[in-house]
Amino acid sequence: MFKSKALHPAVLAGACALTLTLAAAPAQAEVDIKFTLDWKFQGPTAAFLVANDKGYYAEEGLDVSIDSGNGSAGAVTRVAGGAYQMGFADINALVDFNVQNPGQSVKAVMMAYDAPPFSLFTLKKNNIEKAEDLVGRKLGAPVFDASYKLFPAFAHETGIDEAAVERVNMDPALRETMLVQGQVDFISGHYFSSMLDLKSKGVAEEEITYFLYADFGMDFYGNAVIASGDFIENNPEAVAGFIRATIRGWKDIIADPEGAIEVVAKSDPLIDKGLELERLQLALDVNVLTDHVKANGIGDVDEARLRNSIAQLAIAYDLSSTPEPAAVWTSEFLPPAGERMLAP
Repeated sequence: MFKSKALHPAVLAGACALTLTLAAAPAQAEVDIKFTLDWKFQGPTAAFLVANDKGYYAEEGLDVSIDSGNGSAGAVTRVAGGAYQMGFADINALVDFNVQNPGQSVKAVMMAYDAPPFSLFTLKKNNIEKAEDLVGRKLGAPVFDASYKLFPAFAHETGIDEAAVERVNMDPALRETMLVQGQVDFISGHYFSSMLDLKSKGVAEEEITYFLYADFGMDFYGNAVIASGDFIENNPEAVAGFIRATIRGWKDIIADPEGAIEVVAKSDPLIDKGLELERLQLALDVNVLTDHVKANGIGDVDEARLRNSIAQLAIAYDLSSTPEPAAVWTSEFLPPAGERMLAP
């Protein structure tokens, strides 16, 4: 008959000490991420709020806080300065910042707006029907607006003299109001924002004329998830985890857009839920669920297209250098394409 042997007292004592040590060891700490949006809490940024609300970031070992922003240029500056580890911003603003601030590298790690929302808006009564009609007119927008900052590129592509267009800087909340009141002749803004904001001020859609930059040979990318160089270097797993969780958020808002808006309302109870639902659907239809994304999944870029857009930007902005795509973009943290497919 088998008979167990008693453990030597020294062995038993060592085993007990090891058990106590393991029990006392703290759980692995979560990685804190301060994340800045480019703008307000709105339908198109619901994916981040949903991912946070449903605990997807927490499941990746991340403690994420999300703040509203004041424009893409501001979001890039926040991340570059270290106040935020990651953010959501126009990749063209990132290119401009990196060229002007060597040594403060910020990179895009996940593309969200495969088609850019950059646009100009006017009213039918202003008789602006083509790009040439903008000459001698008055453009109103906040100086940090992405479409405003890219207006020189639009002028270059359409052959008009940007110096012949008067600029009026204004608070974002006054942009559409000043157009309706006739204080400016046209405004710049994201398609899914200014279109709906004009309609919310009583302007019928048939009274609005708009110019999508993408219709004028400007094949730019739009907003992407960005991260500071230091955070990427020191927390690569956190970056990859953030992207995985965010993609889950995108899948959820496509499957249940109404539920997504309810989550947005938790961050800003004053939103117009119906308006934000329409804004979200516009962004999904025009900017996110492109043919490329439907075929290849969300998140990645075509390097040749990115290279060409950077070259266009360098000319329009008169940049001191033309960065290589690798200086502003990396796909190394993206999950396989099969995990990035979105159901329309």
